Amino acid sequence: MPSPRRFRSEKSRPSAFWILAGLLLPFMNAAARFRIVDGDKFPRSGAFVLAPNHYSEIDPIVMGVVSWKLGRQPRFLAKASVFEIPIVGLILRSSGQIPVQRGGSVRGSEPVKAAQRLAARGQMVVVYPEGTLTRDPDLWPMRGKTGAVRIALEQGIPIVPAAHWGTQHVLERYSKKISFFPRKTIAVKIGDPVDLSAFRGRSLDTATLNEATAVVMQAITGLLEDLRDEKAPVKRWNPAEHNQKETGRFEA
Repeated sequence: MPSPRRFRSEKSRPSAFWILAGLLLPFMNAAARFRIVDGDKFPRSGAFVLAPNHYSEIDPIVMGVVSWKLGRQPRFLAKASVFEIPIVGLILRSSGQIPVQRGGSVRGSEPVKAAQRLAARGQMVVVYPEGTLTRDPDLWPMRGKTGAVRIALEQGIPIVPAAHWGTQHVLERYSKKISFFPRKTIAVKIGDPVDLSAFRGRSLDTATLNEATAVVMQAITGLLEDLRDEKAPVKRWNPAEHNQKETGRFEA
C-alpha cells in the first residue's frame, strides 16, 4: 500500500516571500502575539479569496503574517502608487502582488486578469470587501464593495471570510505611530467558505453582486462579533449617508 502523499506548504518553496517574511516577521512578532481561531478552516491548497475586515493601515501586514503562519503565500490587491516606490515596488511585483488603479479606463482590467492567473495557478488572493478602512466609528465592518465576490463568482473559487481584532492597539486608524510596548494580542478568526451557490449561474449585474457582497459582509461581521464578544449595529455603516468620501482619510 503506497504511503500517503505528504503535504508541502507554499512557504517551503523559495520565493520573494522569504525576503518579506525575513523583514516583517521579527517586527510583527515583537509588536504582537497572534491568537488564531479556527485556523483549520484556512485552505492549505487551491485558489480562494480571503475576505477580512479592514480598520488599520497595518491590516495587510497582519493578514499576510497570518496567511504565512498558516502555510500560504498571500497576494493582495494593492494601490498602484505603492508599486512606484523604489525597492518596495520590486519586492511587491516579484512576490505576485497586484497593482490596482484608483481610477481611469484600466481600473478594472488588471485585477480581472490577475484573478484569472491566480485561479489557474491555485493561488490565494486577499481582497478587502470594504475597499478602504471602515468609516464606522466603532470599527465595525461597513458597507462592502463587490470586488471580492466578483472574483470568486467569475473564477468559480471559494471566498473565505476572516476577522481580526487587536490590530488597532498596534496602529490606530490613520495613526503614524506604532505601539510596541506592552506587546499586544491580535486575535484572528477564520470562517467557513461563504455559500454563494444561490448566485452562481446568475448574471453578475449590480443587484446580484451587491446581494452576494451583503452575505459576505454578514459573515465577516459575525466572526468579529465572536472575537469582540459584542453585537454589531443592526444597520451597516454607509459612508454616503454620512457625507463621507469612500477613499482617502477622513475624520471620525
